Amino acid sequence: MPKVASEEGISVGTLYNWLKQAREQGVAVPGSQRTSSEDWDGASKFAAVLETASMTAHELSEYCRQKGLYPEQIARWKAASIAGAAGESSQSSASKKALKEAQQQINHLKKDLSRKEKALAESAALLVLQKKYQALWEDEVS
Repeated sequence: MPKVASEEGISVGTLYNWLKQAREQGVAVPGSQRTSSEDWDGASKFAAVLETASMTAHELSEYCRQKGLYPEQIARWKAASIAGAAGESSQSSASKKALKEAQQQINHLKKDLSRKEKALAESAALLVLQKKYQALWEDEVS
């Protein structure tokens, strides 16, 4: 990066900011010259797959040369993206099932809590009535 900055007459900080902005916009950019393309983060790999989705073989080769990639890498990243999306749908149905079971358990616990609250309230009312009854008897005896 410092070599490019000195060749172009741009500060290193400016180049780093431009790289950061490009990544935030979803443009596939390498992290630095020290990291290989396999070290790119998932968002950059996915951006490369999206950018190359409609390219011909010749355009893909040119793109790969510019980015320092191989077409096989793009193909692997594309397959991984598809597999991830397919796995998400199966996870989605599994998570829906787990959510439904959790909701049923919550409803069961709510009913149980409500029943216990009613029983507690009834016990408290009986205790109060018992104390009042004893107080009445004590007043009559005295």
